[in-house]
Amino acid sequence: MEKLKQIQKKFQINGAGLKYIAFISMFIDHFNKTIITPLLNYQQPLVTISTIFDIIGRIAFPIFAFMIVEGFYKTKSRGKYLRNLLIFAIISEVPYDMFQSKVFINNRSQNIMWALALGLLTLIIVDKLKEKIKNKYAWLGISILIVAINAVVATLLSFDYDYYSIIIIFILYLFYDKRFLGSILSYLVIIKEVYAILGFAVINLYNGEKGRQNKLFNYLFYPVHLFILGLCRFLFGL
Repeated sequence: MEKLKQIQKKFQINGAGLKYIAFISMFIDHFNKTIITPLLNYQQPLVTISTIFDIIGRIAFPIFAFMIVEGFYKTKSRGKYLRNLLIFAIISEVPYDMFQSKVFINNRSQNIMWALALGLLTLIIVDKLKEKIKNKYAWLGISILIVAINAVVATLLSFDYDYYSIIIIFILYLFYDKRFLGSILSYLVIIKEVYAILGFAVINLYNGEKGRQNKLFNYLFYPVHLFILGLCRFLFGL
Protein backbone atom coordinates (compact mmCIF):
# COMPACT_ATOMS: atom_id res chain seq x y z
CA MET A 1 0.00 0.00 0.00
CA GLU A 2 2.91 2.36 0.75
CA LYS A 3 4.31 1.64 -2.72
CA LEU A 4 0.92 2.53 -4.23
CA LYS A 5 0.92 5.87 -2.38
CA GLN A 6 4.39 6.65 -3.74
CA ILE A 7 3.25 5.90 -7.29
CA GLN A 8 0.11 8.03 -6.81
CA LYS A 9 2.20 10.94 -5.56
CA LYS A 10 4.62 10.71 -8.48
CA PHE A 11 2.02 10.34 -11.24
CA GLN A 12 -0.88 12.45 -9.99
CA ILE A 13 -3.66 13.30 -12.45
CA ASN A 14 -6.35 15.95 -11.96
CA GLY A 15 -9.97 15.73 -13.12
CA ALA A 16 -9.28 17.39 -16.46
CA GLY A 17 -6.45 14.94 -17.13
CA LEU A 18 -8.69 11.98 -16.31
CA LYS A 19 -11.37 13.16 -18.72
CA TYR A 20 -8.91 13.77 -21.55
CA ILE A 21 -7.42 10.31 -21.07
CA ALA A 22 -10.96 8.88 -21.21
CA PHE A 23 -11.80 10.91 -24.34
CA ILE A 24 -8.65 9.75 -26.13
CA SER A 25 -9.26 6.14 -25.12
CA MET A 26 -12.89 6.31 -26.25
CA PHE A 27 -12.02 7.91 -29.59
CA ILE A 28 -9.34 5.29 -30.29
CA ASP A 29 -11.81 2.53 -29.46
CA HIS A 30 -14.55 3.99 -31.65
CA PHE A 31 -12.10 4.75 -34.50
CA ASN A 32 -10.99 1.13 -34.34
CA LYS A 33 -14.56 -0.16 -34.54
CA THR A 34 -15.57 2.21 -37.33
CA ILE A 35 -12.50 2.52 -39.57
CA ILE A 36 -10.06 -0.30 -38.86
CA THR A 37 -12.27 -3.31 -38.09
CA PRO A 38 -14.17 -3.24 -41.44
CA LEU A 39 -10.80 -3.27 -43.28
CA LEU A 40 -9.12 -6.10 -41.36
CA ASN A 41 -9.41 -9.07 -43.75
CA TYR A 42 -6.93 -10.91 -41.54
CA GLN A 43 -4.04 -8.61 -42.54
CA GLN A 44 -1.61 -9.07 -39.67
CA PRO A 45 -0.43 -5.43 -39.30
CA LEU A 46 -4.02 -4.20 -39.11
CA VAL A 47 -5.00 -7.01 -36.74
CA THR A 48 -2.15 -6.00 -34.41
CA ILE A 49 -3.13 -2.32 -34.55
CA SER A 50 -6.78 -3.18 -33.96
CA THR A 51 -5.87 -5.33 -30.95
CA ILE A 52 -3.77 -2.54 -29.43
CA PHE A 53 -6.53 0.01 -30.03
CA ASP A 54 -9.08 -2.34 -28.45
CA ILE A 55 -6.90 -2.62 -25.32
CA ILE A 56 -6.50 1.16 -25.11
CA GLY A 57 -10.25 1.54 -25.56
CA ARG A 58 -10.96 -0.35 -22.35
CA ILE A 59 -9.50 2.51 -20.30
CA ALA A 60 -12.41 4.90 -20.87
CA PHE A 61 -15.40 3.36 -19.12
CA PRO A 62 -13.93 2.98 -15.60
CA ILE A 63 -12.92 6.65 -15.74
CA PHE A 64 -16.37 7.81 -16.86
CA ALA A 65 -18.03 5.72 -14.14
CA PHE A 66 -15.69 7.19 -11.53
CA MET A 67 -16.26 10.75 -12.76
CA ILE A 68 -20.03 10.27 -12.32
CA VAL A 69 -19.38 9.49 -8.64
CA GLU A 70 -16.93 12.36 -8.33
CA GLY A 71 -19.41 14.71 -9.99
CA PHE A 72 -22.15 13.47 -7.67
CA TYR A 73 -20.13 14.55 -4.66
CA LYS A 74 -18.71 17.79 -6.05
CA THR A 75 -21.36 19.28 -8.34
CA LYS A 76 -23.21 22.36 -7.11
CA SER A 77 -26.53 20.93 -8.31
CA ARG A 78 -27.13 17.20 -8.72
CA GLY A 79 -30.44 17.94 -10.42
CA LYS A 80 -28.79 20.09 -13.10
CA TYR A 81 -26.04 17.52 -13.51
CA LEU A 82 -28.64 14.82 -14.16
CA ARG A 83 -30.56 17.13 -16.50
CA ASN A 84 -27.42 17.81 -18.57
CA LEU A 85 -26.64 14.10 -18.87
CA LEU A 86 -30.18 13.40 -20.06
CA ILE A 87 -30.08 16.25 -22.59
CA PHE A 88 -26.86 14.98 -24.10
CA ALA A 89 -28.10 11.40 -23.99
CA ILE A 90 -30.92 12.54 -26.28
CA ILE A 91 -28.55 14.60 -28.47
CA SER A 92 -26.13 11.67 -28.75
CA GLU A 93 -28.63 8.99 -29.72
CA VAL A 94 -28.75 9.58 -33.48
CA PRO A 95 -24.95 10.00 -33.78
CA TYR A 96 -24.54 6.84 -31.69
CA ASP A 97 -26.90 4.87 -33.93
CA MET A 98 -25.08 6.18 -37.02
CA PHE A 99 -21.76 5.04 -35.55
CA GLN A 100 -23.01 1.79 -34.05
CA SER A 101 -25.48 0.50 -36.62
CA LYS A 102 -25.20 2.70 -39.72
CA VAL A 103 -28.81 3.81 -39.29
CA PHE A 104 -30.37 6.96 -37.85
CA ILE A 105 -32.63 5.21 -35.34
CA ASN A 106 -31.87 1.88 -33.65
CA ASN A 107 -34.04 1.02 -30.66
CA ARG A 108 -31.99 -2.10 -29.88
CA SER A 109 -28.97 -0.18 -28.57
CA GLN A 110 -28.68 3.07 -26.59
CA ASN A 111 -25.66 5.28 -25.94
CA ILE A 112 -23.59 5.31 -22.75
CA MET A 113 -24.97 8.67 -21.59
CA TRP A 114 -28.25 6.97 -20.68
CA ALA A 115 -26.39 4.49 -18.49
CA LEU A 116 -24.37 7.24 -16.80
CA ALA A 117 -27.54 9.26 -16.20
CA LEU A 118 -29.30 6.25 -14.69
CA GLY A 119 -26.22 5.58 -12.57
CA LEU A 120 -26.32 9.15 -11.27
CA LEU A 121 -30.06 8.90 -10.59
CA THR A 122 -29.39 5.71 -8.63
CA LEU A 123 -26.86 7.55 -6.44
CA ILE A 124 -29.25 10.44 -5.86
CA ILE A 125 -31.96 8.03 -4.69
CA VAL A 126 -29.79 5.86 -2.43
CA ASP A 127 -28.07 8.90 -0.93
CA LYS A 128 -31.44 10.46 -0.07
CA LEU A 129 -32.44 7.20 1.59
CA LYS A 130 -29.20 7.25 3.56
CA GLU A 131 -30.36 10.46 5.24
CA LYS A 132 -33.67 8.89 6.25
CA ILE A 133 -32.67 5.32 7.13
CA LYS A 134 -30.38 5.36 10.14
CA ASN A 135 -29.73 1.62 10.21
CA LYS A 136 -26.87 1.19 7.74
CA TYR A 137 -27.64 -2.47 7.06
CA ALA A 138 -31.28 -1.69 6.25
CA TRP A 139 -30.11 1.16 4.01
CA LEU A 140 -27.58 -1.07 2.27
CA GLY A 141 -30.19 -3.79 1.65
CA ILE A 142 -32.69 -1.34 0.17
CA SER A 143 -29.93 0.33 -1.87
CA ILE A 144 -28.82 -2.98 -3.35
CA LEU A 145 -32.44 -3.67 -4.34
CA ILE A 146 -32.65 -0.28 -6.08
CA VAL A 147 -29.35 -0.90 -7.84
CA ALA A 148 -30.59 -4.33 -8.96
CA ILE A 149 -33.81 -2.83 -10.36
CA ASN A 150 -31.95 -0.10 -12.24
CA ALA A 151 -29.40 -2.63 -13.50
CA VAL A 152 -32.27 -4.65 -14.97
CA VAL A 153 -33.72 -1.47 -16.52
CA ALA A 154 -30.34 -0.64 -18.10
CA THR A 155 -30.15 -4.16 -19.53
CA LEU A 156 -33.72 -4.28 -20.83
CA LEU A 157 -33.33 -0.89 -22.51
CA SER A 158 -29.97 -1.98 -24.00
CA PHE A 159 -27.90 0.85 -22.57
CA ASP A 160 -24.23 0.68 -23.48
CA TYR A 161 -22.46 -1.25 -20.68
CA ASP A 162 -25.97 -2.20 -19.43
CA TYR A 163 -26.03 -3.52 -15.84
CA TYR A 164 -22.26 -3.21 -15.39
CA SER A 165 -22.53 0.57 -15.46
CA ILE A 166 -25.07 0.81 -12.63
CA ILE A 167 -23.33 -1.70 -10.38
CA ILE A 168 -19.86 -0.22 -10.88
CA ILE A 169 -21.03 3.34 -10.27
CA PHE A 170 -22.69 2.18 -7.05
CA ILE A 171 -19.58 0.32 -5.88
CA LEU A 172 -17.35 3.33 -6.55
CA TYR A 173 -19.85 5.46 -4.59
CA LEU A 174 -19.97 2.94 -1.74
CA PHE A 175 -16.17 2.86 -1.48
CA TYR A 176 -15.57 6.49 -2.35
CA ASP A 177 -13.12 6.90 0.53
CA LYS A 178 -11.47 3.54 -0.27
CA ARG A 179 -10.84 4.01 -3.96
CA PHE A 180 -8.36 1.18 -4.38
CA LEU A 181 -10.74 -1.36 -2.82
CA GLY A 182 -13.63 0.06 -4.83
CA SER A 183 -11.55 -0.30 -8.00
CA ILE A 184 -10.77 -3.95 -7.26
CA LEU A 185 -14.42 -4.80 -6.56
CA SER A 186 -15.56 -2.90 -9.65
CA TYR A 187 -13.02 -4.69 -11.82
CA LEU A 188 -14.29 -8.05 -10.58
CA VAL A 189 -17.77 -7.05 -11.81
CA ILE A 190 -16.50 -6.40 -15.32
CA ILE A 191 -13.56 -8.79 -15.34
CA LYS A 192 -14.54 -10.20 -18.73
CA GLU A 193 -13.23 -6.86 -20.05
CA VAL A 194 -9.74 -7.83 -18.93
CA TYR A 195 -7.99 -4.61 -19.90
CA ALA A 196 -10.49 -2.44 -18.03
CA ILE A 197 -7.96 -2.85 -15.23
CA LEU A 198 -5.97 -0.09 -16.95
CA GLY A 199 -8.83 2.36 -16.44
CA PHE A 200 -9.20 1.41 -12.78
CA ALA A 201 -5.45 1.88 -12.34
CA VAL A 202 -5.69 5.38 -13.83
CA ILE A 203 -8.45 6.55 -11.47
CA ASN A 204 -6.20 5.67 -8.53
CA LEU A 205 -3.81 8.37 -9.73
CA TYR A 206 -6.50 11.05 -9.35
CA ASN A 207 -5.42 13.80 -6.97
CA GLY A 208 -8.88 15.21 -6.20
CA GLU A 209 -8.32 18.49 -8.08
CA LYS A 210 -10.60 19.62 -10.89
CA GLY A 211 -8.02 21.08 -13.25
CA ARG A 212 -8.85 23.44 -16.12
CA GLN A 213 -11.86 22.16 -18.02
CA ASN A 214 -14.29 23.34 -20.65
CA LYS A 215 -17.73 22.11 -19.64
CA LEU A 216 -19.23 22.47 -23.12
CA PHE A 217 -16.35 20.55 -24.70
CA ASN A 218 -16.76 17.77 -22.13
CA TYR A 219 -20.40 17.30 -23.12
CA LEU A 220 -20.04 17.87 -26.88
CA PHE A 221 -17.07 15.59 -27.47
CA TYR A 222 -19.18 12.43 -27.25
CA PRO A 223 -21.96 13.25 -29.77
CA VAL A 224 -19.67 15.18 -32.14
CA HIS A 225 -17.04 12.45 -32.54
CA LEU A 226 -19.77 9.81 -32.90
CA PHE A 227 -21.44 11.91 -35.61
CA ILE A 228 -18.15 12.27 -37.53
CA LEU A 229 -17.39 8.55 -37.33
CA GLY A 230 -20.98 7.68 -38.20
CA LEU A 231 -20.80 9.98 -41.21
CA CYS A 232 -17.62 8.17 -42.30
CA ARG A 233 -19.55 4.88 -42.23
CA PHE A 234 -22.19 6.32 -44.56
CA LEU A 235 -19.79 8.13 -46.91
CA PHE A 236 -17.23 5.34 -47.28
CA GLY A 237 -19.52 2.33 -46.93
CA LEU A 238 -17.83 1.04 -43.78
